Amino acid sequence: MPNYKLILQYDGSRYRGWQRLPDTDATVQGKVEAVLSRLFEEAVEVQGSGRTDAGVHALGQCASFRTLRDLPPAEVLTALRAWLPEDIGAVQLEYAPPRFHARLSAVEKRYRYRVWITESPCVFERRYVYALPGNYDLDAMRAAARILEGTHDFRAFSAVKTKKSTIRTLSSIEIDRVGDELRFSFTADGFLHRMVRILTGTLLEVGRGDRPPAGVSELLKIGERAAAGFTVPAKGLCLMEVRYKDESCVRKQEGCDRL
Repeated sequence: MPNYKLILQYDGSRYRGWQRLPDTDATVQGKVEAVLSRLFEEAVEVQGSGRTDAGVHALGQCASFRTLRDLPPAEVLTALRAWLPEDIGAVQLEYAPPRFHARLSAVEKRYRYRVWITESPCVFERRYVYALPGNYDLDAMRAAARILEGTHDFRAFSAVKTKKSTIRTLSSIEIDRVGDELRFSFTADGFLHRMVRILTGTLLEVGRGDRPPAGVSELLKIGERAAAGFTVPAKGLCLMEVRYKDESCVRKQEGCDRL
């Protein structure tokens, strides 16, 4: 039974997220499974590295699937590129080791969030950035980011109450201004539901002076969602890459790093 590893890009604007849902076919997982099931002539279940929310994009989503039939990866990749809708792209497909699982084998993920901070129009990027014009103190946001880095209980930055562990290791937060936008890059061993979007909202509040940088330390201690910042919209978020041990699961394509 062959095991495949698939790299996908998608514009999440018109989808209700990655995860297959019983009441709609407007999910990325559902679209990919439909094509693979048609090609292999069997029910194919695809495992993603994570469940991106409705409206979230991906440049480097990694997925894996097993089949009874063995078709050459090049043939499968050609069919995916021909049959998938134009806002879902199959970047790479290869055989994976028998024990490989896109979610369980992942060791690190990187997300990017983009914020448009000027009053000038943003017509052609409007589906991929959150427009929030204002003056932001990058040094203050970076100071807060340094506090958030490391292994902490990020319960205050999760949208769902859970009995499962909310401890994660956030290895880096990078904040840069690129032209008229701010770019936040988060790398961690895993993320809670809406964690990146809540972290970004909190850092934006620090940047505009609504809360002190040192205040994020208290948020980690008290663990209350209501105390943290607002949740920024999904459209500014993009899954950039998923890493597996000593390798990256992403092969970036020239000209496709706009997200």
